[in-house]
Amino acid sequence: MTDIFELTSRPDPKLLFHKHDKFDVRLGEIACTSPDDYANAHIVILGCPQDEGVKRNNGRPGAALAPAAVREQFYRLTPFNITKRIFDAGDVEFTESLEQTHDVLTSVVAQVLRDGKRLIVLGGGNDISYADGRAVAEVFGAGEWIGVNVDSHLDVRADQPRNSGTPYRQLLDEGFLAPTSFYEVGYQSHYCSPTYYEYIRTLGVNRISLELLRSRAEADLELKENIRQKFINHSSSLNTFFGFDMDVVRSADAPGTSAPSPLGLRAGEFITLVKYAASLANTRLIEFTEVNPNFDVDSRTAKLVAIGMHRFCSGVV
Repeated sequence: MTDIFELTSRPDPKLLFHKHDKFDVRLGEIACTSPDDYANAHIVILGCPQDEGVKRNNGRPGAALAPAAVREQFYRLTPFNITKRIFDAGDVEFTESLEQTHDVLTSVVAQVLRDGKRLIVLGGGNDISYADGRAVAEVFGAGEWIGVNVDSHLDVRADQPRNSGTPYRQLLDEGFLAPTSFYEVGYQSHYCSPTYYEYIRTLGVNRISLELLRSRAEADLELKENIRQKFINHSSSLNTFFGFDMDVVRSADAPGTSAPSPLGLRAGEFITLVKYAASLANTRLIEFTEVNPNFDVDSRTAKLVAIGMHRFCSGVV
């Protein structure tokens, strides 16, 4: 059994906001961070504060600061409608290399999943999707999970060494994720290499572009129908992973990302998709990546992720 507390550092107490008003309690005042609280928790928060993969992909650094920035905003929120016990496991620290850090993250995530917890992982770069997805495959089986990449990019680059643009290529090529159980959601064609698009098309990956999402009355309608059919065709025990790269949200609503774009999901559409992830009984893990506090105007991006976490915690079944 992996000792997750030997492989993580405890959350900074300064991030746990206190209102000091018994009639207006905040999440920071009731947060569970002691290892003694872990056993009774339903939802675990875990950070991976590194941006090595972003740097390797020639992105702008800063995502290493994201877990702290998001926690700072999350713990200012109230526990309205949250009935599940939340435990903050702290951070997996960067080790000697990105590859080794991914191994540590996979070990921690796998143990939390084996313990029957739901998990919210805060990046860091989107490269952590490889570590998180590998953990899901190890625990539940490579053919027993659905992976959903909500992102303006495909992240199936064939680069060496690995970086923030390679995680789903790694999962697919290494057999951890079945192509027909993988969903690319919200991608923008002008950011996608025709070669890499042909790669996922040939494999049979499910593709729902930003334009297709926009053609529906609700942002999650197409995704709902696709995943519903996937559950029907397989079994109700099929587990689900959602990776939200925050550059999928337009820069007007999320200015602090590694690769901002004037086009993308609106903040409300993003929250709708997070709520949909929460509504699925078998969503085991949700991650938020590529927040860059160095460019975040009024902490808008960190606040949006914090609200997404809140909606997930209040919506899980």
